[in-house]
Amino acid sequence: MTFPLIALVKAMPKAELHIHIEGSLEPELIFKLAQRNGVKLAYPSVDALRAAYAFTDLQSFLDIYYAGASVLQKEQDFFDMTWAYIERARADNVRHTEIFFDPQTHTARGVDIGVAFAGISRALEQGRKELAITSGLIMCFLRHLSEEEAFATLEQALPHRAKFIGVGLDSSERGHPPEKFARVFARCRELGLHLVAHAGEEGPPAYIETALDLLKVERIDHGVRCLEDAALTARLAKDGVPLTVCPLSNVKLCVFDDIAKHNLRSLLDAGLVATVNSDDPAYFGGYMNDNFVACFDALPLERKHAQQLARNGFAAAFLDAEAKALYLAEVDAFFENH
Repeated sequence: MTFPLIALVKAMPKAELHIHIEGSLEPELIFKLAQRNGVKLAYPSVDALRAAYAFTDLQSFLDIYYAGASVLQKEQDFFDMTWAYIERARADNVRHTEIFFDPQTHTARGVDIGVAFAGISRALEQGRKELAITSGLIMCFLRHLSEEEAFATLEQALPHRAKFIGVGLDSSERGHPPEKFARVFARCRELGLHLVAHAGEEGPPAYIETALDLLKVERIDHGVRCLEDAALTARLAKDGVPLTVCPLSNVKLCVFDDIAKHNLRSLLDAGLVATVNSDDPAYFGGYMNDNFVACFDALPLERKHAQQLARNGFAAAFLDAEAKALYLAEVDAFFENH
């Protein structure tokens, strides 16, 4: 008996490599933290806040995203947010996660960067011990701010170097090309940090090339517009550069009109190391299994694609060779037994 495809993708082991932890803040937790910290929100109720999650583009999303983050003030707040995500990840059979966070969103409000690091890393450590979910933390620079501010954030973060594995580049892509951050990424590379960057979501394929050539990134976050450039697509395939694709996010932010028009199958057909991720799940309509189910419901994806996507997630992760091999063996054993 063949295991039903949707049940298969729900149950298979997964790695999530593109999750903004602030984007996992559900309205219920936002209100709970606002009450705890005496923060007055512009929305009278949980339902009113959820109704406001109607975005026309990346910037309109970011506006409400930053407003929601205003409730994060103490170490326990960052812990509670991260732990809530870890529990949801476990429910979706996520075995490894690499989490983004935006320290500048918090330091701009007077929150000490160490408070954010302490709360997030404590939850990740608890996830490792209690739920056997391995993890890494990636600190992102906000690209609508200056490179000088990114350098300042890096300096603030260095006393906490043991708590993060890499740096990324997120926020508004349009008008903020990767080369704006070439010097700070060079410094991060000298420090031995892993490097990733958002590129080719709302920005053009050229931003993907620049992120590779000037920032020397190891993974491209999003990258779905690469197919507009055949030479770039061939390069990404040849070099095995992973793409951390976020399908429901792409639809919510109007990169694609409909999930049925998403190019995930085309990325796989082109030989690219595409992965599936949730991005900002509280805002974009779902966590890992929601993204997988939406794709396998709407696109011509088969069992072989499910196994390939599961393998790609672990292959693209910043894990040591031994851990990666164990996870890949776990994926293959799962498919052999289901």
